[in-house]
Amino acid sequence: MALADTIKQLNEIDFNDIDFTRIGVWPLSGRIAVLVLSAALVIGAGYYFLIKDIYSKFEFSVNKESDLFSQFEKKQFEAANLEAYRAQLFEMEETFGALLKQLPKDTEVPGLLEDIDEFGSGSGLTINKVELEQERVGEFYVELPIRIEVQGSYHEFGAFVSGIAGMPRIVTLHDFDVSTERGDGGLLNMIINAKTYRYKGQGEEG
Repeated sequence: MALADTIKQLNEIDFNDIDFTRIGVWPLSGRIAVLVLSAALVIGAGYYFLIKDIYSKFEFSVNKESDLFSQFEKKQFEAANLEAYRAQLFEMEETFGALLKQLPKDTEVPGLLEDIDEFGSGSGLTINKVELEQERVGEFYVELPIRIEVQGSYHEFGAFVSGIAGMPRIVTLHDFDVSTERGDGGLLNMIINAKTYRYKGQGEEG
């Protein structure tokens, strides 16, 4: 009840008529109200100017600690698996070297075209064209497009594609176009865009 009376008296006060020089003779409820108000102002100002800034720095430090701990765990894991990474790197270098050996050199490309021609003839196909087109230079390799036009049956096409897939050199097949024409005795025409690759040497730009 005393607190309620104090609040009621505060609501009835006209602060313009207050004489703060005579605070010593104020009623007890008034002095308590001023004390509470002053304490609230001091606490609010202290929080705003001191505690809030310290709390922000504390939050920043906590987040930074979490990031550093994550980095430490990652580096600790990498250090613990360093030998395994070295073994994987060595294996990748060997695999990459083996793949490079499968890429034809400039002097081997004509022989590669002859091999494709022989695979087609051996599969029973009629070879209309095996032609090397304009090469395309990429970031790490040079792409050599080859246009292949043949005529034959589905089974002969399958044998031809299987033969190319089994070649020791890397040759990929793209954009199959199979069509039929009247008067060809049921034979089919097939156009394939094949691609082989070679490692880009120094001085070549894409």
